[in-house]
Amino acid sequence: MKSKTLAVWLTLLVGCLGLHRLYLGRYDVWAKLLPLPTLLGSYGVWRARHFGVDDQVSWLLMPLLGLTLAACALNAIVYGLKSPEKWNQEFNPASPEAAQGNTHWLTVAGLVAALGLGTTVLMATLAFGIQRSFEYQMQTAQSETTLETIKKSAD
Repeated sequence: MKSKTLAVWLTLLVGCLGLHRLYLGRYDVWAKLLPLPTLLGSYGVWRARHFGVDDQVSWLLMPLLGLTLAACALNAIVYGLKSPEKWNQEFNPASPEAAQGNTHWLTVAGLVAALGLGTTVLMATLAFGIQRSFEYQMQTAQSETTLETIKKSAD
């Protein structure tokens, strides 16, 4: 019997490693591949802490972690909002009237946490990526301007 409440919390807490899919009996490509962007994004965070935020590799890798966390939060919301009938039909087909598909206050708390965490992580990831993109464009424009100035002064 697969509990909707436990699935929501597993998806929220360890979903970025694909463990929620194992709990739900879905050992598929997503369960195998989900740890990859998580580990690459974590490596990007480590590089940013070690080499500073000016490290281009880190700002390319860190959004992977943020997008993975946001996607898992969205998945937790989808699981939590499924009706008991659809939940039991999909995950508990042997007992369509099982209580594990019902929504409890702990499920609602997981939904609230997923909404808050997912929104925060997604907005932070977008802000970080856009900021770094503009900074990179400014550095490129500055270096081009500097080269033009050097060429003009050499003539």
